[in-house]
Amino acid sequence: MAISTVITGLSSDQATENQAMWQGLKRAIAKSSGFQCWQQEQTESVEMPCGELDQQVRHYLKETLATLAY
Repeated sequence: MAISTVITGLSSDQATENQAMWQGLKRAIAKSSGFQCWQQEQTESVEMPCGELDQQVRHYLKETLATLAY
């Protein structure tokens, strides 16, 4: 789901705050050892090409949540 979809209907202040929060979370996740190990595995297995950090973090979170839910 795109950030723009999530923030539809919010005031511009709320949307800006949400966008800033996502940017901070994305940077924190990207610096985590878990993400870095996952990213290395993805690069080695050629499952996911090096792409935009936003997409990589989203994919990492989806996989992590799916694993936790299992």
